[in-house]
Amino acid sequence: MRSKLQQAGLVFTGLCAGILISLNFSANADKAALAPLPVEELRNLADVFNAIKQGYVEPVEDKKLITYAISGMLSNLDPHSSYLDAEAFKDLQVGTQGEFGGLGIEVGSEDGFVKVISPIEDTPAFRAGIKAGDLIIKLDDTSVKGMSLNDAVKRMRGKPKTNIVLTIARKGEAKPIVVTLTREVIKVQSVKSKLVEPGYGYVRVVQFQEQTAASLAQHLDRLVKQGNLKGLVLDLRNDPGGLLNSAIGVSAAFLPPQALVVSTDGRADDAKRKYLAVPEDYLRGSREDYIKSVPALIKSVPMVVLVNGGSASASEIVAGALQDHKRAVVMGTQSFGKGSVQTILPLNSNAAIKLTTARYFTPSGRSIQAKGIVPDIVVEETPGGSSREHLREADLERHLSNGKEPEVVKTEVPAAPKKDAPAKGRDKDKQKDDDDLKPPFELAGKDDYQLAQAVNLLKGLQILQNNGK
Repeated sequence: MRSKLQQAGLVFTGLCAGILISLNFSANADKAALAPLPVEELRNLADVFNAIKQGYVEPVEDKKLITYAISGMLSNLDPHSSYLDAEAFKDLQVGTQGEFGGLGIEVGSEDGFVKVISPIEDTPAFRAGIKAGDLIIKLDDTSVKGMSLNDAVKRMRGKPKTNIVLTIARKGEAKPIVVTLTREVIKVQSVKSKLVEPGYGYVRVVQFQEQTAASLAQHLDRLVKQGNLKGLVLDLRNDPGGLLNSAIGVSAAFLPPQALVVSTDGRADDAKRKYLAVPEDYLRGSREDYIKSVPALIKSVPMVVLVNGGSASASEIVAGALQDHKRAVVMGTQSFGKGSVQTILPLNSNAAIKLTTARYFTPSGRSIQAKGIVPDIVVEETPGGSSREHLREADLERHLSNGKEPEVVKTEVPAAPKKDAPAKGRDKDKQKDDDDLKPPFELAGKDDYQLAQAVNLLKGLQILQNNGK
């Protein structure tokens, strides 16, 4: 038995070596000699593979085992690298176009469970009060412990109008929260705008998709045409990010042509790049340059950018670029801190891998990885100085280091016990569950304290600007 395993192991080791050589990790094929293959480690992998094939209690397909091995290699690197099978790869492509089926949750993994990074605004998850940092421990009656993130996402997606029961563990709660959600076709309107009061415009980017920058140009044009625009608020709160070229396009709407928006640095030569406010860096294909339609006033009107702990990735690129170029005042609370670049590398099987290939840096050279954008003016969510607790990049297991600044070790501060008494004649646990599942306050609503402070600042900037003329 042992000799058979060894013989089979040698065959599998040779197969692995051949695959690695043929793949040649394309980015480095012509640039540097490949490192020697780790033959002993490959032999261990082959021994485990064949032990499973011959001794596991039930038969397992070769394809499934190899998929598990690939998935494990990627998921143990950092929270954002992953294997995408054909279905997941297709879902990713559809998602960047702003329409997909499911619940509306940005998720990652932690301790074998699914961790909520952010609910997407105006989706079943958002309306049900799912919060960043929640751990999803069961989907219907199935525990997610040990389930791959892709499999968990597949279970959460499904036909519209079908239900799924989520069991959630939430920090500070003694017992799990159980909530039933109805799946919908998720259509994310990536840009919203309005006049918050005469002369003061508000534009919110919900998520960075393929059409986001073009849509932003249209919204800005409409705001200017409403007359006498004195100030503008760009709201990036709770924006989980998205496409890099979209972030460059949004930045280009407010910055001078040729301005540096972001730079990236990684091991491969093609991971070392500078992205400018030029059509070559924000357009895909030969589409018309939508930034040309942005009114000239938008380049100079007083501007505030709102961020919070839910502002991540592409939204941090925009906030960092506008902050470094002193084009806008950044207000709110510290952002999420996802300063890494994921490259999608398609495989021959219609699958792909999502691999972290670089860190990105603001125009002044700051790395925000595991740190985030620090606002110029810190404003909490409420007049009393409190804000909702957000999960951040530095909270994720195996997160990438900053690369420039030493990481601050965080200490847990126990929350003060709640003193609110239950409503008369009402079950205490029922009241607490209802409170826990309230959705976040409405951004740009009447109770949006941060937006009110942004408008107050714009009025002050407008006075200074007028006095300086």
